[in-house]
Amino acid sequence: MMFLASDGSAPLITNDAIVLGILLSILAIILWSSNHPRYAKIYRFFPALLAAYFIPALLNYPFGLISGEHSQLYFVASRYLLPACLVLLCLSIDFKAILGLGSKALIMFFAATIGIVIGGPIALIITTSFFPEVIQATPDELWRGLSTVAGSWIGGGANQVAMKEIYGVGEDLFATMLVVDIIVGNIWLGFLLYGASITEKVDKWLKADTSAIQDLKQRVSDYQEKVKQMPTTQTTLILLAVGFGGTAIAHLFSEFITPFMESHKETLSSLSLDSLASGFFWIVVVSTTIGLALSFTKARKLEGVGASRWGSIFIWILVATIGMKMNISNIFENWGLFFIGIIWMSVHVITLIIVAKIIKAPFFFVAVGSQANVGGAASAPVVAMAFSPTLAPVGVLMAVLGYALGTYGAIACAQLMSSVS
Repeated sequence: MMFLASDGSAPLITNDAIVLGILLSILAIILWSSNHPRYAKIYRFFPALLAAYFIPALLNYPFGLISGEHSQLYFVASRYLLPACLVLLCLSIDFKAILGLGSKALIMFFAATIGIVIGGPIALIITTSFFPEVIQATPDELWRGLSTVAGSWIGGGANQVAMKEIYGVGEDLFATMLVVDIIVGNIWLGFLLYGASITEKVDKWLKADTSAIQDLKQRVSDYQEKVKQMPTTQTTLILLAVGFGGTAIAHLFSEFITPFMESHKETLSSLSLDSLASGFFWIVVVSTTIGLALSFTKARKLEGVGASRWGSIFIWILVATIGMKMNISNIFENWGLFFIGIIWMSVHVITLIIVAKIIKAPFFFVAVGSQANVGGAASAPVVAMAFSPTLAPVGVLMAVLGYALGTYGAIACAQLMSSVS
């Protein structure tokens, strides 16, 4: 058996056609076995979506069979399948019902942001006060480097790069912070996917009112039954044309608007709106907008021939490609910084739990509010779908809000870390 070297050497399989076949086979086996009476019990403890995330991660490390670093599948899934998924999932949503979820969703989102803003300086104080020997960087380098993690965890990649430029983070330190960001964030994602499988127990402990969520799920389910029909080649092609046509429009719009925004980058930076210069940001926003606009037209009837089903398939593929990017060995190579990251994430989680307990918010709002910050548009709908495919658009809308606030929150966090370092 071949094992992937910790230096990031090439895996056994680098042909993406083969890797895609492996991932799809894994997903098929997981979905089949999770619905089989003999094996279904396993998934009570290890949810299917979590398995779809961790099995590719294990094939990356320690088995060295595949690797996200040597594959373009995540890029394809996030840039092509994700936008199509957003269009297909949003076109069937009841937008009024989403608005009817109430203020608790927004409260939990902002609680997640606050948890990250205060978590950075708290983690820095604890680590430098009690375990100074685990950190190799100077105090000044440390808070500047961690500012990029704050940018990613509150907003996304564009906000992360913005922090790098604003605070002059060196390339080597930035690369290390990227690893901390990805690994700690992915570990938390795994916990959230598991939590989604026991959401009823968690909601009971939180004494949460889930009526608005159940109402949304029921309304979407009723509509699906109302328009349900046997898909044909024609209707399936129409459905895919709408999904990928929306993706094409999103990419086209992004290609026009991104250069314009980049030409005004200094102005955007002065306003802390660097995210508006990100092509991926506009792809997500436009595809989501197209899907929501279609939900007010006859295109909504495409739900009857499987719009959300195809959207869910695309999300499953995205989950698998996210998983294959995770290399657990990196934790042991940068354990001092990971120690800070874990404390930081713990403050974020504790803040969420306290606020949720006070306002009796459902665990769904906790999970999606957190992932809309930490994971962004690529993984927020994944977590939402773990609760129900009908809830995926909620994750997307909250993630877009995270993009908008990312730089502001990261700057606040960075200044707090600077003052305590």
